[in-house]
Amino acid sequence: MQLHASGMMKVCDVLLRSTLFYAPAILLTRLSALLMLVIATRLIDQTEYGLLTLVVTMGELTDSAVSSWLRIALLRLGGKGEISTGSVKLAARVLVVTTLLGLLVSAAGSALVAPERWADFTIAVGTYLAVGSLSRFALTLLQMQQRHSAYSLLEFLRAVLQLVLAVAAIVLIHGSFLWVSLASSLGVLIAGGIALGLARRHVVAGPSRFTHRELFALGIPLVAAAIVSFGLNSAERVLLKLYYDAGAVAVFAAVYALARQPIDTIANAINMGAFPEMVSRFDTEGPEAAGRFLGHQMALMARLTFPIVALLIALSTEIGGVLLPADYHRDLGTLFPIIALSVLSANVTTFVFQNVFHAHKKPWLLMAALVPGSVVTIGLSLLLIPAWAETGAALSLLGGTLAGLIASASISHRLTPVPVPWADLAVSLGVAAATGLAAWTASALFGGAWPLFKLAVGGVAGTLVFFGLQSLLHPAETRALAGKVRARLGMV
Repeated sequence: MQLHASGMMKVCDVLLRSTLFYAPAILLTRLSALLMLVIATRLIDQTEYGLLTLVVTMGELTDSAVSSWLRIALLRLGGKGEISTGSVKLAARVLVVTTLLGLLVSAAGSALVAPERWADFTIAVGTYLAVGSLSRFALTLLQMQQRHSAYSLLEFLRAVLQLVLAVAAIVLIHGSFLWVSLASSLGVLIAGGIALGLARRHVVAGPSRFTHRELFALGIPLVAAAIVSFGLNSAERVLLKLYYDAGAVAVFAAVYALARQPIDTIANAINMGAFPEMVSRFDTEGPEAAGRFLGHQMALMARLTFPIVALLIALSTEIGGVLLPADYHRDLGTLFPIIALSVLSANVTTFVFQNVFHAHKKPWLLMAALVPGSVVTIGLSLLLIPAWAETGAALSLLGGTLAGLIASASISHRLTPVPVPWADLAVSLGVAAATGLAAWTASALFGGAWPLFKLAVGGVAGTLVFFGLQSLLHPAETRALAGKVRARLGMV
């Protein structure tokens, strides 16, 4: 029993260390995106903002088939620590070719999504794709080299540059989505170029640790999975644009961004360092050890993200009232809970159950796991969006993510069962309910006050309840986390 408890504490220590390493960088990038949302929705036309969000949607969709798969393949095949010049050159050649193919695909997709502004939309998406590929490749090299501080600093630089340059474009060029997108991409390019220069200095001479065949054996299924995931990740926004207009997309995308940012920040911070560690345990200790590690990862994600979902639901009206202009306020109380639950389901699917596929080097199983979610999302979108617009899009997304979660959990169980920490999940759900109730009650006591004041009061009340309950339920881990935070602040 003591050995088991000791092992659990070591796993928690690894996960907390990962979270603290990467959370600041991810938090700052999300904060930058949040500030950009607040500014852009007020200074540019709703249609222009809707087109800007569609640029990101198309760019992310195409990027998932261009460079995201390469990042996963490099982390799986390239290991961590020293990286050889042969590995970097081989991966770089593949990146150039796939990016060029991605540019052709994005140009064709732009004709479907925004035919009325095809030329501007194609330029914006192509630039987003090209500079994003370079930046993510460079950051992946830093991640493989275990240079966490450099990674965090460059992500911070990217966030600042994207915000400053995009706002400058809004002010100087009066809000054209094309120039705002190009200015944001320039910030990514500058930070990515610096990251690539830093990563190259620590590359060691030597042959590649993997071959083209091994890279594509992992990569091709990931590309196919990205295509299959179109329905799950983008269909509701594209169909919303086709049935209505870019203005409807703007409302949905704005609420989606607000609900997604805090949940994604925590989940990504945990997974950034946890993924290489999980793969290492799989290779050295076996699948069972990797499964236990993912179970602990799920527990930590629930502990930190369930209360965030509760706060988003309890304070949805106040959040929208403070951060969004009046034209974006319709159906906030409905959209926030649905989208927050969708994002939570998607993160558990991606960072827990689908990690099993990567550990086993069987990424083609992603296609089987993603098909149900895509089919459900597209089917529900066709049924619900014509009648319910943004709410129909949110319900379609939730249905698809839940179907994807069930499919991924079922398929991964046949490879390596991930022990679901039911007791931890139940406790986290109780803490989340108490957190949300405290936030809602405190906010409701000041019914006629300014939304900002109600948001602040509710947020403080919910946060105090969350930390108080965590200290009572998990005293040892809370003390460990506090110590790591103090040490991190001391380093800063």
